[in-house]
Amino acid sequence: MDISQLIKEAKQGSTAAQKCLFDEMADKLLMICRRYVKNREDAEEMMLNGFYKFFKNLSSFSYQGDAALFAWLKKIMVNECLMFLRKKNVFTISSDLVAEEVSLQEEALNNLSAAEIFNLVVQLPVGYRTVFNLYEIEGMSHKDIAALLNISEGTSKSQLSKSKVLLQKMLLKKGVEYVKRKSQ
Repeated sequence: MDISQLIKEAKQGSTAAQKCLFDEMADKLLMICRRYVKNREDAEEMMLNGFYKFFKNLSSFSYQGDAALFAWLKKIMVNECLMFLRKKNVFTISSDLVAEEVSLQEEALNNLSAAEIFNLVVQLPVGYRTVFNLYEIEGMSHKDIAALLNISEGTSKSQLSKSKVLLQKMLLKKGVEYVKRKSQ
């Protein structure tokens, strides 16, 4: 059955359609939650909370295609994770690294699988990981991140820079080489 039909049936209260939608998207959405929330059980809880909100508000959703549906679900999941981090008061801004401008060799990441890259990102401290995900993956601006997390734009930029340095150090430990960027 296609997604548009499942949405229509789920709006009419079909639990079978809701289960099909959940089964279809749960794995992808759990990975999004895991990018923000390191603990798998907490990430699963955030995903389930997100699906609850999705189904609760499904009547206001106008199906415009699979991409729009996924974008809406992704936004719900990210917001659930950010609320969780704020509620648990685990969102702390890390300040122990001195950022240095480095860039990876072009082929450096080709030897890493998506799972290996994911595992590196989830090892970042919460503040670094959150800003990195919002900026690099979600495509948000530093201004928007600052407003969302109640931090300054400068702090957002600093956290992003430091997250990249830490990721590069992790890559070096894995044997992935980098080259120092020349000053411009």
